[in-house]
Amino acid sequence: MRRTNYDTEQYQDYARGRALKDEQMAAWIGAFGALLPEGRPLVGLDVGSGTGRFSPALASAFGPVTGVEPSVRMREVALAQSQHPDVQYVAGAAEDIPVPTASADYAMLLLSWHHVQDKPRAARELARVVKPGGRLIIRSGYGDQMPWIWWLEHFPNGFEKDATLFPPLHQAIETFTSAGWRVRTFGPFTEPSPGTYGEMLDRLRLRTHTIFNHLTAEEVETGFERLEQAVTLNPDAPAPGEPAPLLSFERR
Repeated sequence: MRRTNYDTEQYQDYARGRALKDEQMAAWIGAFGALLPEGRPLVGLDVGSGTGRFSPALASAFGPVTGVEPSVRMREVALAQSQHPDVQYVAGAAEDIPVPTASADYAMLLLSWHHVQDKPRAARELARVVKPGGRLIIRSGYGDQMPWIWWLEHFPNGFEKDATLFPPLHQAIETFTSAGWRVRTFGPFTEPSPGTYGEMLDRLRLRTHTIFNHLTAEEVETGFERLEQAVTLNPDAPAPGEPAPLLSFERR
């Protein structure tokens, strides 16, 4: 898989292209709250925090958060646009998290697991930094469990190539259970509508989804032509929310 270099690609547009409406964020926070340990405040890690899309909301809901992000440019955007008194952004990666052992009550990997290069090492490192009894929540696709995404059907080979970007579910589970984690839940979650079809098309044009790096130029051009034709039929109708399964673990 070609790695996305967020220091040269996407960092200028990522926050706009992947922005969440208030209703979407509230739904996410509710879903996370049901999976996290009881008691507040909690000390959290947002691993692969990017431009800080979730970190401030996590801090407001649950307690102090450290956003761990390898891309310098993405951290710069987070510091400029996603500040919060209980959030700090630090250089690091899932394989190398710069916090003390057993210092976090939970860790999140939200659309970042497929970017992790050394997954066994990352699973062990996450087990190091999360307290026994703490939680890990992963939002990711899985090659054998891919959800239907409405806009992707317009791109030639879109579903097939998207599935190649993600390891199968059983592999993710084996990686974590071998590193001291116990599976708690795996279940569906669907975001509320991101807005109208027209609004979604505008965000998709920024090409901040990983799949666009793995389609040919011809496939991308054809896909946007088809997508624009479809959206033109009803641009002001609400677009479907995106299915996003959540996998959670407990630190043994």
